[in-house]
Amino acid sequence: MAELFLNHLLSWTIALPVLGMGVLVFLRKEETIRRVALGCTLLDFALSLLLWLWFDPSIQGMQFVERMAWMPTLNIQYAIGVDGISLPLVLLSTLLSPLCVLCSWRSIEHHQKAFLMLLLFIESAMLLVFSTLDLFLFFMLWETTTMPMFFIIGVWGGSRRITAAIKFALFGLTGSLLLLVGILGLYLEGGRTFDMQVLASQHYPVKTQLWIFACLFLAFAIKTPMVPFHSWLPDAHTEAPTAGSVILAGVFLKMGGYGFVRLVLPMLPEATSKFTPVILWLSLLAILYGGYMALAQEDLKRLVAYSSISHMGFVTLGLFVANHPSIQGALLQMLNHGITTGAMFLVVGQLYDRTHSRLIEDYGGLHQLMPRFTLLLSIFAVASFGLPGTNNFIGEFLVLVGTAQRSLLMVLLAMGGILLGAAYLLWMLQRVALGPVPRSGTPFLPDLTPRELVTVIPLAVLVFWIGLYPRPFLELIQPGVATLLRALGPSSPALGAPPLLPP
Repeated sequence: MAELFLNHLLSWTIALPVLGMGVLVFLRKEETIRRVALGCTLLDFALSLLLWLWFDPSIQGMQFVERMAWMPTLNIQYAIGVDGISLPLVLLSTLLSPLCVLCSWRSIEHHQKAFLMLLLFIESAMLLVFSTLDLFLFFMLWETTTMPMFFIIGVWGGSRRITAAIKFALFGLTGSLLLLVGILGLYLEGGRTFDMQVLASQHYPVKTQLWIFACLFLAFAIKTPMVPFHSWLPDAHTEAPTAGSVILAGVFLKMGGYGFVRLVLPMLPEATSKFTPVILWLSLLAILYGGYMALAQEDLKRLVAYSSISHMGFVTLGLFVANHPSIQGALLQMLNHGITTGAMFLVVGQLYDRTHSRLIEDYGGLHQLMPRFTLLLSIFAVASFGLPGTNNFIGEFLVLVGTAQRSLLMVLLAMGGILLGAAYLLWMLQRVALGPVPRSGTPFLPDLTPRELVTVIPLAVLVFWIGLYPRPFLELIQPGVATLLRALGPSSPALGAPPLLPP
């Protein structure tokens, strides 16, 4: 029995949230429902920690691999495994899920069972997206994640939830159709197989790569989201309940970056090389545009939403600069963004639960009213713009080091995005925490409860752990970086370029 568990540990990690859904179906008391959902997500996080404990970073390639024929006539398998690229995202998904349950403990006032079942379903689907080795299964779960989030936004969201949910679904389905076309192209040109490892070992004609690249790039750019495919994100974040915003920022956006790493870069290296200059400038546009738009926001959730666009610009910049430090920084930054932006949405949600207002002008003097809240808000805010000693600094620094080998101008522009981040976040802190209490404000706001502290303190610990001692995380990512650079080979846009190459 123990051997069966150990040999299928990854499958158990994926299946546990679905099993939890089955248990919730038979429960009626809300308190019991919440406790079972929390216990299920905590147990799943413990299983993912076992994956990390038994993962060998000295091995390049997939570990915990499981394969089983599913539809043999089409060469479709249930095939899963993790490496240094996917395991951090698995850990992030299982970490954020119990925090989403905790932040929804009192704020979801109707149909709580349905809400928690959707959260568990999304967790299981995301884990399978990050661990599958079969492209058909990848597409099926990619598509499946759209509809639960559509209902989370549309049923439990804010006043404009229907518009935001429909916009989210239309953008998501458009990206899914483009993804399907690209996957079918790989299937037909790669020997009629959906095995991602086999497809990555094939060489495709340049003309074939170009049209497949166009489909996959647009699909992943919508999900990331890159400018100008970003307009669904601010509305979805603003109207979603807190848990929905955390899942969107923490994990959903990473699906786009993961698609670039797993499919586009290793399978289509020549097409990637041709389009790299355009993508790099689009990434810089996202960094600057997201920061500029965040600076103009009066709504706390929209401010954090636009900051996500800016931060994900660093991820795509690092991936397509495509040298060792930039890719390592981009992969670490995907993890960092999920931690800091997810935490920002959690603390904004905690404030909203007290006042039902997201407007910055409705707050002031919170350092006197809510000192614990102010401390944690300050930690996540300074981490978001990359203060040395915090997690984002490490990721952004590595991306900038790699980018410097290509263009100093790009480095200077990216640093402008960091300055914008410091401007809008420090200005927000000054008004919310240090400014005068507004006349219309509540004279007394209770500070964070023990449950709310438990929800955000783990993320604060990770902010400083990665910022001060990133070695375990960089060692975890390293084998995936080496494998990806080998796949890029001589087509890598970074290879052969002299240091500090001008644009």
